[in-house]
Amino acid sequence: MTKIGLDRLPAPYGLLIDRDHQVQFEFDQQRFSGFAGDSIASALIASGRWIMSRSFKYHRPRAPLTMAGQDANTLIQLPQEPNVLADCTDIQTITTSSGQNYSGSLLKDSDAFLGKFSKFMPVGFYYRSFYKPKGVWKLWEPMIRKKAGLGVLDLNFEPEYYDKAYLFTDVAVIGAGPAGLKAAITSADAGLKVLLIEQEKVLGGSLNYARFDIAGQRANQLRDELINVAEQHANITVLKEAVCNAWFTDHYLPVIQGKRMYKVRAKQCIVASGSFDQPVVFRNNDLPGVILTSAVQRLIKLYAVKPGQKVVILTGNDDGYFAALDLLDAGIAVQALVDMRAGAADAALQQAVSAKIKCYYSSTVYEAQHDRAMQHLTGVEIRQITAEGQVAKDSIYLECDVLVMSSGYMPVYQLLCQAGAKLSYDDRRAQFSITGLPKGLHITGSVHGVHAIENVLKDAEHTAQNVIRSIQEKSQFAQELSFIESSVNFPWPMFAHPKGKEFVDFDEDLQIRDIINATKSGYRDVQLVKRFSTVGMGPSQGRHSALPTARLVAKYTDRSVSETGVTTARPPFTAEKLAHIAGRGFDPYRQTPMHQRHLELGAKMMPAGNWQRPAFYGPAEQRLKNIEREALNVRQNVGIIDVSTLGGLEIRGADSAEFLNRLYTFAFAKLPVGKTRYAVMAAEDGVVIDDGVAGRISEQHFYVTATTSGVDRIYQQMLKWNAQWRLNVDITNVTTAFAAVNVAGPKSRALMQKVCADVDFSNEAFPYLGLRLGTIQGIPVRLLRVGFVGELGYEIHYPARYGEFVWDLLMEAGKEWNMQPFGVETQRLLRLEKGHIIISQDTDGMTHPKECDLSWAVAKSKPWFVGKRSIEILASQPLKRKLVSFVLDKNKTQPLEGHIVLEGENISGNITSCEYSPSLDKIIGMAYVGINQSTEGQTFPIRVEKGEIVQATVVKAPFYDPENKRQEV
Repeated sequence: MTKIGLDRLPAPYGLLIDRDHQVQFEFDQQRFSGFAGDSIASALIASGRWIMSRSFKYHRPRAPLTMAGQDANTLIQLPQEPNVLADCTDIQTITTSSGQNYSGSLLKDSDAFLGKFSKFMPVGFYYRSFYKPKGVWKLWEPMIRKKAGLGVLDLNFEPEYYDKAYLFTDVAVIGAGPAGLKAAITSADAGLKVLLIEQEKVLGGSLNYARFDIAGQRANQLRDELINVAEQHANITVLKEAVCNAWFTDHYLPVIQGKRMYKVRAKQCIVASGSFDQPVVFRNNDLPGVILTSAVQRLIKLYAVKPGQKVVILTGNDDGYFAALDLLDAGIAVQALVDMRAGAADAALQQAVSAKIKCYYSSTVYEAQHDRAMQHLTGVEIRQITAEGQVAKDSIYLECDVLVMSSGYMPVYQLLCQAGAKLSYDDRRAQFSITGLPKGLHITGSVHGVHAIENVLKDAEHTAQNVIRSIQEKSQFAQELSFIESSVNFPWPMFAHPKGKEFVDFDEDLQIRDIINATKSGYRDVQLVKRFSTVGMGPSQGRHSALPTARLVAKYTDRSVSETGVTTARPPFTAEKLAHIAGRGFDPYRQTPMHQRHLELGAKMMPAGNWQRPAFYGPAEQRLKNIEREALNVRQNVGIIDVSTLGGLEIRGADSAEFLNRLYTFAFAKLPVGKTRYAVMAAEDGVVIDDGVAGRISEQHFYVTATTSGVDRIYQQMLKWNAQWRLNVDITNVTTAFAAVNVAGPKSRALMQKVCADVDFSNEAFPYLGLRLGTIQGIPVRLLRVGFVGELGYEIHYPARYGEFVWDLLMEAGKEWNMQPFGVETQRLLRLEKGHIIISQDTDGMTHPKECDLSWAVAKSKPWFVGKRSIEILASQPLKRKLVSFVLDKNKTQPLEGHIVLEGENISGNITSCEYSPSLDKIIGMAYVGINQSTEGQTFPIRVEKGEIVQATVVKAPFYDPENKRQEV
């Protein structure tokens, strides 16, 4: 059976649909038709089908409330995905969908009888009912599990491709309604780079569906004007159908668009998120056909759908009058307009509407009536309002098939409160305000409490001007604007009925009495009311229940809404799939100043932390030969390696020596000027977390290196500890300020004497572990005589801007001794031959100094350093494992990092490093072994590829030049 739904309002209605392309789809085992651009919800309503799901608790029929994905009434099931919003999902040719949470059929749910027993299921009844008498949970559990949940997962679903990307901008504008568009254009005109983020398919926000004047022309005129400028502006990047799902410190924004998550970093952020239309609370306010004012306007303007034949409008602001004019212009009969106020704020608007339709003032809908099957609205009972939440006994019945309602607006405050802002409410004026925004976060438009369109544009321009001044670091900001506007919120749009079913929270089927009973049970705090009643915990996350709940809690605990507040907003703003979080990530990486030179020399690049470094030079298919060639050249002549990725930290100040003395395991208080020392850092639990070299340039100035991947963490540790110690030191991360190379090999001294004439490189004047300052071609350099690769060598640290110049100079000067560059993999082989460990490769999250033979780097006489007590405790206990050096015959199968060490049938350790050494003509490596396997000369089994067992022999490190003669020359 096919239901045709193509009878639509004529153009220009239907902004989002393409009338030239009809689409058939299936819902609830029936065929329907719509147009390309239709959502499932709009196409169904156009066909006369309103019911799309059932409520969670009572299985009441539910239909769209917002037509903007802001409610859970349209959650439906797709073949491979549950809990999809029908009003946000486009129809497609092969779309097959169905309702959720029903028994039998969607239209005739056999579980709908549960609503008749609502008085036996009061708020919080589950906390009291399912745990006694003892053991009764075993009876209840299978029944509850059968009924629990909404959609059905497809366990055979094949994962799809999701990824991440990074965006950087001067200004991120969230929301592309009139305020967002105006703010973006103003910022972009000032030369700022702007990222405009819009949740809908098209820009414009309320300009696409709302009405701002009696004639109905202002919205279209303004929309065309702003959108044309924004979409063509060179400084504005637009993301449509994109949701900013959270706000994090320093304007870090996760933005989801389709199957991609953008990680956005902005200098300033303007939130123009608008406000949520709010429902009126009365009996049966959840019936299909009861819909928000903005939702009906969306149906008409965006989809050309005629929502019904007879419409009643219930309003608490002037927007209800504008909606009445929209309905009349579309040829839809409006039975009456019911205004909860004494009249409209705009007298001319009231006169224009009252001349065409019947208006009831100081009145409300007291009850919505339904057909026998409870599948749709049939009429409403109107009563006069006599006091707050009270109505007269006399009533008027109005027949209708659609009720359009709005009690006011609540700002879309979630992102702002995530940022630490405070949402306040003026009970007397029924008006919201947001204060306490962090630096650089701005709000504009209706989220700022400004609603009249001309005021919105002024406010947006004013906000953008302040953003411009802030980015341009101007001290003076524009004076705060103030606008006089009529209130858009009716102060008490809730009318309790003796028979109940006046829903505060549609997601959880919570009625007025449920919230009142929660307060009577002693839950005065709105956060506790939320947890006790589950209000606001459903898919819509309190978008329409937060305000009425706060009002009820305030009234029944004798407080104001400002005193009770609303429940805490936490990320994400909308539900996000695990696929977005787990999707392929594209990590940004850094390049050293000499990166282009490495490529020119044929380097095979590899990641090192967040840097790109040469692994080796030459064809990738000749990896082992290239590494062997580079290693032998370092041993025999001289080699050069780019070490710019090493972390660089400047420590200055009167307490700099004391600071390092507390932070590192070695002693630094008496380190002479012009000397360096190996620096090991431990955590408070005694675990080794980093190493490097600390050199003393002057009495109050140290230069400290850290590992490539660990420098950021070490810098944070330094800042953290000194925040507690408050020593007189200045700590600066200068990693990217310096380029660095290491020249190593027996010819390295000759090379350095050739290029740096103002430093004496003799062994007496510049001994091992010395530090000297000099110049190369007038460029200031810091020279550290270190021996990580086991040869005479010098690290040269110099300003990054001279990276390529110094590299080229050294390469040219080194031709005399056949100097060649070598890569990271060669460096790791050379250091392994020398027995030097690499932190985080040869150590793990449990390694303490004694396990990896670093006890020599721990000062025993120091009274205290970070981790000292833990290291002493660990050192006093028997070792359970030990990092040892081992050798294998070169003809054996080479173990790989991570291969396991066995002790009998048990795993006793693992390989951390292993390479073939061309200098020694053996396979060498390091491994954690059981303490019974760690004696020099002992063998231990390693399980390698394909389950083969090879026997390795423990040897004393270092493998190469154990007497350090080659470094001391």
